[in-house]
Amino acid sequence: QVQLVESGGGLVQAGGSLRLSCGASGRTFYSYFMGWFRQAPGKEREFVAVISWSVGSTYYADSMKGRFSISRDNAKNTVYLQMNRLKPEDTAVYYCAAARNTGSSWYVEDPSRYDYWGQGTQVTVSS
Repeated sequence: QVQLVESGGGLVQAGGSLRLSCGASGRTFYSYFMGWFRQAPGKEREFVAVISWSVGSTYYADSMKGRFSISRDNAKNTVYLQMNRLKPEDTAVYYCAAARNTGSSWYVEDPSRYDYWGQGTQVTVSS
């Protein structure tokens, strides 16, 4: 059974940092993109960042560049999202997801292209 389990969310003051983790199990994700998305109340799910598990290449939404960093630990089968200089508008439920890597990356921002999802972890940034 494939499982993606997020952890590390919480309440933090503006300007602070959090590191989210996504533990992956149930299959090998070597040929997958691992993405982070977020969804705030009343808003659509939004792409945050993605990493290619095999080669480690990364891609970020423009508003996250320079503040967020995605990485993976092959030995632990875990993907991380380091979030720095957090803002109140970063408040959302953050989801980890996996999409098959077809050799092209044009679709990585589209949540409908992802096959597996975690349950989400709440991040709240107070002003």
